[in-house]
Amino acid sequence: MLLALTIATGAAALALAAWCGLAFARDQSTKDWHFIGMAVVSLLAIVQLVVGVVQLARGEKPEQGTTIFVAYLLGAAACIPAAGFMSLTERTRWGSMTVLAGGVVLAVLQVRLYDIWGG
Repeated sequence: MLLALTIATGAAALALAAWCGLAFARDQSTKDWHFIGMAVVSLLAIVQLVVGVVQLARGEKPEQGTTIFVAYLLGAAACIPAAGFMSLTERTRWGSMTVLAGGVVLAVLQVRLYDIWGG
């Protein structure tokens, strides 16, 4: 697993969470700019999914098992899009809180992916 990509994805997820937390504190819903940020973070998670699958295809094995590793990769890739979709349905300040929670969850998933790979 690429450590730099894992750190970048986790840091971007936490930055998105902080940004949406600021919107929540200001009593604002998610705006178009937040969705652009979600797209960037989602793209990083999808790149990580592709890199992880390529490494598995090359014969590298995670320390704690391939199945759990792939499950976490899929969950990480789906985390922010799911939070973004839920924030679209809740167009109040709580939509921003939903994205905040999704960003924190993605950051935690990055730490867990690092552990599963053998970090």
